[in-house]
Amino acid sequence: MMARAVMVLGTSSHAGKSLLTAALCRIFARQGYRVAPFKSQNMSLNSAATPEGLEIGRAQALQAEAAGIAPSVHMNPILLKPSGNMTSQVIVHGKIWGHLSAAEYHQRRVEELMPAVRESYAKLAAENDVIVLEGAGSPAEINLKQHDIVNMRMAELADAMCLLVGDIDRGGVFASLLGTVELLEPEERARIGGFVVNKFRGDVSLLTSGIRMMEDRLAKPCLGVVPHLQNLMLDEEDSLGLPASDSLRDSLWASTGNERPLRIAVIAFPSLSNFTDFDALYSEPSAVVRFCRNRTQLHGADVIILPGSKQTVEDLLWMRSEGLDAAVMEHAGDSLIVGICGGMQMLGRHIFDPDEIESSGSIEALGLLPINTTMQVSKITLAGTGQMVMPSLFGQPVGKVRLCGYEIHVGETEYLEEAQPFAQLVRRTLEQTESVADGCISSDSRIFGTYLHGLFDEDEFRHTFIAAARAFCHLTPAAELNDWKAKRRDSLDRLAGVVSQSLDMKRIFEWVGLTYQPQDARDIGEAVL
Repeated sequence: MMARAVMVLGTSSHAGKSLLTAALCRIFARQGYRVAPFKSQNMSLNSAATPEGLEIGRAQALQAEAAGIAPSVHMNPILLKPSGNMTSQVIVHGKIWGHLSAAEYHQRRVEELMPAVRESYAKLAAENDVIVLEGAGSPAEINLKQHDIVNMRMAELADAMCLLVGDIDRGGVFASLLGTVELLEPEERARIGGFVVNKFRGDVSLLTSGIRMMEDRLAKPCLGVVPHLQNLMLDEEDSLGLPASDSLRDSLWASTGNERPLRIAVIAFPSLSNFTDFDALYSEPSAVVRFCRNRTQLHGADVIILPGSKQTVEDLLWMRSEGLDAAVMEHAGDSLIVGICGGMQMLGRHIFDPDEIESSGSIEALGLLPINTTMQVSKITLAGTGQMVMPSLFGQPVGKVRLCGYEIHVGETEYLEEAQPFAQLVRRTLEQTESVADGCISSDSRIFGTYLHGLFDEDEFRHTFIAAARAFCHLTPAAELNDWKAKRRDSLDRLAGVVSQSLDMKRIFEWVGLTYQPQDARDIGEAVL
């Protein structure tokens, strides 16, 4: 029997589709149903590796976590990674399929890629009771609808009823809801089962008159109002979700004394990828993380992190244009530097790109680590576990610290004679298991680079990192350290609890022919998948 389907559509990007999809996955799972997320096409630089070493959107990995299952490439068969100059790297079933301009992709995607979408959806639908689909952007992009494979064409293929989500936090929610429905064809409107007002702050009674008018105009019910949820610390799909600067964090950055937070500056590259690598650090009370785009924002940093980049050479050139390279070099003289993936490549001596994979030609890098990197056509996408090689970090003695994460990169790094590896990893794929050296660390252990994304999600390494950095900076030991996995679990439970209390879940379950058993909000938070 094929799974029933429900779909989350939005009036715009960043309306909250991804998190509402995650919430519905968790709610269905808590009701005892086998549920899986599905997004046929995702555009994001924030990706994840599946257990078999294939690349999907980070949002679908989070939704799988919410459903209590392992992420699968079939949850996101097509991933677009913008490459600049209006082109994108096209990932199909987890592997590079090609590089296309926006025009080429829109002309070819239905004819050439829809079979891959059908294959993935059919596989998931055969293995589950319910599929929760997520749309992309808006279903009313009338200039793109002819070649759409992610919104209404997908709703028809899955025979899914749809929730239409509007973001009231940005304003204009009623106009966006009405305009979206008006631009749909009659048969498409019939699939909209109701609308949701998302990210509301304030007194919900003030919305009542507007909601009633919308229900009359649309002839659709309001399925509920979801409040704006602070500090969820769950993966965002794109850089619109980067934590914003706020007065509290600015004051923490400016605080003094040896009990102050550790100041961690992350360079916010134009092509920053996998920015959720720092969510766990961002949540730590003993640290304050700032995403920096200029030299002024770096002032006072204890640790500077160069994160992953989709366009490593271009982002290095951007750093030079902003004077950030000089600031990093100055900081490296007596302080702490970390490079992750593309950031590590920038810390080396040279980046070669003979086949113009990401750029034209080669470039001299920052020269802080004795490594060279050559860009290659093939992409390495692997999960890895291991431990640090050196017995010290930032000049502080540490034990055998366990590491866990995943690699997603196109460069192959050459480690020069004097290079000391940062870690020894075990890579596992369906075909083999191998032990490899990863990254590089300076002889005084103040500067290190690694290919591992998700490094800070592991409590043991993150706590060691904070302790060593605080000791190097002559700060007192952290008074409190987070259990990140518990925090994520609690955040997913909180999200599911609020959504289940906010939406007409009985009606949504009826759409897919299932029965909803109401749970006390406290019980939802206590349940564990």
